[in-house]
Amino acid sequence: MQLNSLLETLTATPGKVAVVGSLNADLTVRTADFPRPGQTVTGQDLVILPGGKSANQAVQAGLLGAHVSMVGAVGRDANGQLLLDSLDQAGVDTAAIERIDTPTGTAIITVNDQGENTIVVSPGANGSVDAATVSKHAHLIEEADALGICLEVSLEAACAAAAIARAAGTVVFFNNSPFRPDLPTELMQNVDVLIVNEHELRDMLAHQDLEFSDWEQAGRALSTLGVARAVITLGAEGSLVLAGEQITKVAPYPVNAVDTTGAGDSFFATLLAATAAGLDLAEGAHVASAVSAFSTQKLGAQASYAEAGTVSAAFCR
Repeated sequence: MQLNSLLETLTATPGKVAVVGSLNADLTVRTADFPRPGQTVTGQDLVILPGGKSANQAVQAGLLGAHVSMVGAVGRDANGQLLLDSLDQAGVDTAAIERIDTPTGTAIITVNDQGENTIVVSPGANGSVDAATVSKHAHLIEEADALGICLEVSLEAACAAAAIARAAGTVVFFNNSPFRPDLPTELMQNVDVLIVNEHELRDMLAHQDLEFSDWEQAGRALSTLGVARAVITLGAEGSLVLAGEQITKVAPYPVNAVDTTGAGDSFFATLLAATAAGLDLAEGAHVASAVSAFSTQKLGAQASYAEAGTVSAAFCR
């Protein structure tokens, strides 16, 4: 199918998506160049924007038409309300996001003139999300068509969510970010689709004394870890869908990037929404390439995300 038809499918036959993870207020400043160690540089005005990998994913999936529920935690502060408001505006069910006395998670983000970024995260309330939190809201995972998890909350929470999803037949998407090379078997055995970039993939496999010289070999190596399917993001070169030794190359959508913050989350979220809507993984990656490219043309993560119709209008003329 063409891109416009794929995008229409997301809104015509929306499925259910559950996201378990992080919510952060993004304190973002633009500067011409990143400072070197010990150097001070002048930036533009500081802006506070809604972010957090999992919250980003929930918002983007919601904007694409999916019925999204999120499990997480924020503080009883202005940043927490900022995040809840952004999720509400995207149609995300926030009933399972707990409000606690710990401050909301925060990310300090610097963006240079090339649209590249550096990010330091202070977990805050995200640190309270554990297996008990996940179990309390297990029904949201069990009722979903697709689950998204990453590692901005505890590994314990990610493992619990994946186990619940696997038992219920919910498709588990795992973004190994922030990256960890040493992932427990109890997590990986419950992952249906792994999302990593090429460098992360090499590091993951090297940690298990596995290497690859071509993508077929990479697919075989992942299979030994119990990963049947993976999407490897290649930056400006697009992405690859690996299913054993079957490889599908997905072309990028070239744009003039302003800020790449949250682009990976947009890509991941689109895969969730596409799978929930009944598209296959290669079709989902095709749509994700366009949706995430669109998101780089504006400052911020959630602030840059668009609905399916807006993306279609931009790329399907």
